[in-house]
Amino acid sequence: MNQHRRRGSAQQVIRKRAVVAAAFVGTIALGTGVAVWASADGGQEGATRQSSGTVSGSAAPSASPTPSRSYPLSQAPRTIPAVRSHSPARGPGWKPQRGERVVVSDAELADEGRLIAGELGLTYAGEKNDVRAGDVRLALGGGGNRESYTMTVRGGRVDISGPGEAGVFYGTRTLKQEVHGGGPAPEGVVRDEPAKPVRGFMLDIARKPFTESWIEDRIRELGDLKFNELGLHFSDDQAFRIESSTHPEIVSPDHLTKAQVKKIVDLANSRHITVVPEIDSPGHLGAVLAAHPDLQLRNVNGVATKGAIDISKPASAQLVDDLLNEYAGLFTGDQWHLGGDEYQALTVKDPQASYPQLATAARQAYGSGGTVADLTTGWLNDRAATVRAHDRTARAWNDGFFRGTSVQPAKDLRVAYWTGKEIGARQPEEYLSTGRKVLNYNDEFLYYVLGQPQTFVYPTGQRIYEQWTPRVLRGTTAVPARYDGQILGGSFAVWSDFPHAQTEAQVAAGIRMPLRATVQKLWDPGEPALSWAEFRQLADRLG
Repeated sequence: MNQHRRRGSAQQVIRKRAVVAAAFVGTIALGTGVAVWASADGGQEGATRQSSGTVSGSAAPSASPTPSRSYPLSQAPRTIPAVRSHSPARGPGWKPQRGERVVVSDAELADEGRLIAGELGLTYAGEKNDVRAGDVRLALGGGGNRESYTMTVRGGRVDISGPGEAGVFYGTRTLKQEVHGGGPAPEGVVRDEPAKPVRGFMLDIARKPFTESWIEDRIRELGDLKFNELGLHFSDDQAFRIESSTHPEIVSPDHLTKAQVKKIVDLANSRHITVVPEIDSPGHLGAVLAAHPDLQLRNVNGVATKGAIDISKPASAQLVDDLLNEYAGLFTGDQWHLGGDEYQALTVKDPQASYPQLATAARQAYGSGGTVADLTTGWLNDRAATVRAHDRTARAWNDGFFRGTSVQPAKDLRVAYWTGKEIGARQPEEYLSTGRKVLNYNDEFLYYVLGQPQTFVYPTGQRIYEQWTPRVLRGTTAVPARYDGQILGGSFAVWSDFPHAQTEAQVAAGIRMPLRATVQKLWDPGEPALSWAEFRQLADRLG
């Protein structure tokens, strides 16, 4: 594509070349190279990529060749999250030009190829073996982290490769950010991969019914930022928000249909984002129990316990398992959140005395020493077995794990550590020292709670960026570095305690910078190269 306007005569072109050469702002690369008019700082004003040795619109080359421009070394791209490594090179870089191609070496990358082609106004040409100037080529290859990628900008082309489709997708996200606003992708080689395998965002749609379109907008945003999980908390005391065929009686009037959820899941899959569903139990089941009052937990005086299901009744397990089995067919990812937090039977002084039916069931199941905490741990293990049968890996909130029980949580249950404020709170090291894998949901930094109840305040991106790391699991103190490998990553969370406190638009604006700060620290836990002011300026430029 030639962007130069035709000159009126060869003489005008020669004069122009003399001026450009004197100012060091232009170059003509002969042979099969790239001809570029460049600014003095190496930035590209217009590019010509062609396979012949002439520049369209210029005079025929004279017998004396024009010296080629010596470009300064390229600068590392400015992206969010920042790339881990960039090897600079001399050259004009690459800009998308209409009519140029995105090609793939592997059919599995067709979706990634079509997406980036559409975003950059290029032509998706499918699987091709030929090489043309201006091409963006996507390829699978190499070993190592499936989310890693290498991007090479050289000779007027871009090559993105990685051992997995996700890594190649992330390479296209880097390229998209590099050329945002009209600048070039810098010459050289990017080698990039995330530090943490879990980079999540959790959304409470149970208490605030976020629309399908809002959720889809967040998925696109998350994908461009290289997040790879979207948690959906869709069942709580206030509402149950997804259509059910096994128990339609529990579904709230304002809900997502299964067709809508499938669209959400499909869009997420196309961005390599796993949707992680959460049906919290045995607490936070108020909406389900409204349709099944016979399963409501009641204390020794017959008073109903808010949100709590009676886990001594076999019908309770059957009801929850019906739902887990049903939604395993809708949510196709390999992760599941079982909840397990704030079961009110365990917040009283003497659970055995307050809930004699639970104490009796515990002794029947685990012998004379069985406790309500044992019974609750057994409940969690049974639900984990239900989702494990669907090849899901389960996680539960840290206050669903109890100290001093004879029944131990299943070894493959991951700890979603969110708080140190619960009764009998345990330090993160108590989980880590047993070898358990942990996910960071630290409510001190990562909880955006609508209405700011209790001691919650809306988190800021600056505080996350400057003070939080994945090792800061509780409060503001990091766990020892020896546990870093057990911390799989983390998740920023929106909780809708007061659903009308903010509109959807206000939530989107409020979480914009916290999301960017969170993923930066999950992608690269080292000290960021940019100051907060520079990081925010970059975010504003990238949109």
